[in-house]
Amino acid sequence: NQETLMMKKFKPALLVAMLGLFGASAASAENIRLRIASGHAAVNTYVNLMQNFFVPEVTKRVAARTQHKVEFVEGYGGSMVKLADTLEGVQSGLIDIGGLCFCFEASNLPLNAFQVMLPFGTMNSETSVKLARSVYDKVTALSKVFEDKYNQRLLAVIADNGYNLGTSFEWSTINDLKGKKIAGAGLNLKWLEYAGAVPVQSSLPEAYTSMQTGVYFGWIMFPSAWVNFKLHEVAKSYTEVGFGAITWHGLTINKNRFNRLPKEVQNIIVEVAKEFEAKTGSVNEENYPKQLAQLKTLGVNVKSLPDNVRLDWANSL
Repeated sequence: NQETLMMKKFKPALLVAMLGLFGASAASAENIRLRIASGHAAVNTYVNLMQNFFVPEVTKRVAARTQHKVEFVEGYGGSMVKLADTLEGVQSGLIDIGGLCFCFEASNLPLNAFQVMLPFGTMNSETSVKLARSVYDKVTALSKVFEDKYNQRLLAVIADNGYNLGTSFEWSTINDLKGKKIAGAGLNLKWLEYAGAVPVQSSLPEAYTSMQTGVYFGWIMFPSAWVNFKLHEVAKSYTEVGFGAITWHGLTINKNRFNRLPKEVQNIIVEVAKEFEAKTGSVNEENYPKQLAQLKTLGVNVKSLPDNVRLDWANSL
């Protein structure tokens, strides 16, 4: 009868349609390769979180929630981009995602290191990153500059431990620092200059050898670096000055590469980056007292600067 004939015609047509949909679905699944890098090594807390949180979480969530697959090619410690070249590396597409310190971009990103302009703020890394995020949310130009000028999107801001001063000599007043060569990175050199020390621009990979050979005799640095880069072996004094926990790193992605990604993959990257941002605060905050205790067990003289000396330093600024 007519109904039977129609069903016989309809079934093959339905099968063809279903196969077509399946083929289209399979064809649209992508194997995505992303190059992620930093000039800093994985002993840095934020790079460790890039390697051990951001990369595996994006990989896992994309596999679980989409038909796509993401594979990361990782390059830390300058193996893909040098410290001061990460912004340009992401801009050019040499790498897709980069972790960088704004301290090396004073001319390109003059406003993004705003917390450095006001030392002796909070020493709580969680508070620091939340405060920074609230400013970025209100002052959209801080994020927009990455897109407008450097062909990338800011995925996350990144907090450090609280900044203090480690030295190869003992000191107790600002006068003890006058004429001493002490290292910093970018804008925090001003903290030293006005206090009478001789500021030396440097980077963490150079710190051990430079202090060992007397290129300089101290570093404005958070305790995680004093532990992880073994600076305690060449500089046995670590003073809690309390300059503040500074949020002046960022995680960015090349804008062209991001725009080519499937929407659901974009969403997962943004989602994980937000969690990564929060972890840079919480992990640094959790580790701070542990690292100070560890320095003591390693034979470092860890002391707190009296408030009156901190006030002298603040007044010098």
